[in-house]
Amino acid sequence: MTDQNLAIIVLAAGQGTRMKSAVPKLLHPLAGAPIVAHVLATARALDAEHIVAVVRHERDLVAAVIEAELPGTVIVDQDEIPGTGRAVEQAIAAIPADFGGEVLVLNGDVPLLNADTLAAFLEQHRADAAAASVLSAVYDDPSGYGRIVRDTAGRFDRIVEQKDASDDERAIAEINAGIYAFGAAALRDQLANLTTDNAQGEKYLTDVIGLLRAAGSEVEAVPVSEPWLVAGINDRAQLSETAARLNALIVRGWQLSGVTIEDPATTWIDLAVRIERDVTIRPGTQLKGATAIATGAIIGPDTTLRDCEIGENADVKRTDATLAVVGPGASVGPFSFLRPGTVLGADGKIGAFVETKNADIGAGSKVPHLSYIGDTTIGEHSNVGAGSITANYDGVSKHRTEIGSHVRTGSHGVFVAPVRIADGVYTGAGTVVRKDVPMGALAVNVAPQRNIEGWVQKHRAGTAAAEAADGAVVASGPAAD
Repeated sequence: MTDQNLAIIVLAAGQGTRMKSAVPKLLHPLAGAPIVAHVLATARALDAEHIVAVVRHERDLVAAVIEAELPGTVIVDQDEIPGTGRAVEQAIAAIPADFGGEVLVLNGDVPLLNADTLAAFLEQHRADAAAASVLSAVYDDPSGYGRIVRDTAGRFDRIVEQKDASDDERAIAEINAGIYAFGAAALRDQLANLTTDNAQGEKYLTDVIGLLRAAGSEVEAVPVSEPWLVAGINDRAQLSETAARLNALIVRGWQLSGVTIEDPATTWIDLAVRIERDVTIRPGTQLKGATAIATGAIIGPDTTLRDCEIGENADVKRTDATLAVVGPGASVGPFSFLRPGTVLGADGKIGAFVETKNADIGAGSKVPHLSYIGDTTIGEHSNVGAGSITANYDGVSKHRTEIGSHVRTGSHGVFVAPVRIADGVYTGAGTVVRKDVPMGALAVNVAPQRNIEGWVQKHRAGTAAAEAADGAVVASGPAAD
């Protein structure tokens, strides 16, 4: 049910210069989704009446992702006046003037902060009837963060930035996490009093806390249970650390749901992946995008699946696959490359060093070795010989090969599309099929073999091959006259 007394502001205007990237910081991927998408998912889970996102750097790119991830979000553009206080000031103007509930301010670069933690934070804020509440954390090394200063009774007193802190204050381990809950009326009143009269020329949201305290309003600091929940991402090192933390949580969640993951340290799973019970994930596996794996399947080792569907009891090892479907009981790998549009039927096989693309391979059919199968339909229970190629491209357009059911093709065959091989056909080894083959036929086009005796000695005289051939002639040839 929508919380009509809750508005959420997501701060997404920062440039993120420490990422040193052409990609906006908030759009860097994390477990298969942009950083900001994780924050938006949390906002969605809280079901607020109003959600506002403030953007500026690479405005169109960031706004497009926000609108795609959380439709209905109000997008506000931060103007030339810098600072988080100014961002919130503009965001609050986009919320109806008669809104009198709580305003939760989130940072778009804090992706691990979950809805349960924020719901408990809001509950505490409301129970305290505070004008503002600050989410805090206790860090072993609080360097660089604003410190939460408490009075002798342990109640919130103020926030002091490190550059302004005394030695005693710098020794404080509790830091300001930059996440706030405000009463809407109190926030509006104090935002109007913010100035840019400071060294950076910015409007700071933390100044609102000081203004509220000076006015005698109640402000509380609420610590999180784990400090990593409020860890922000400012550079690629922090992105990597956050990704590892989130992946460990994802992997453990699947383990507790009945999935065997043999080596969590080398297994990476995106948030959108779905895995049924009794799946086994072997070391070195990456499951990306919307991949779905059915019960009993074995994935890996050394396998990457992107947006794939894997059927019950399938076995996929040392394989790279994208937008592919592997049927129940089917086998893929090792060293297989499944490109988009590959569909392998039940109990089928794509074997070692096989590449497929836009290939529909029927139930029980096999492409076991060293082959390229592109733009191809194969029926049921057929076997494609080793080293086969469906030649699908004529230099201008792609064409399709159709291979029927119960077909047996010889090794090193080439099928020049468009071509159709009907049911029950055999083809000889080394055959180049350029025209349709009717049902039950044997297709061959290799000329009869000729052995030209003495050719090596005549044309390659003096070589090791010629000397070896001479030895063979002496040993097995006719006696001299």
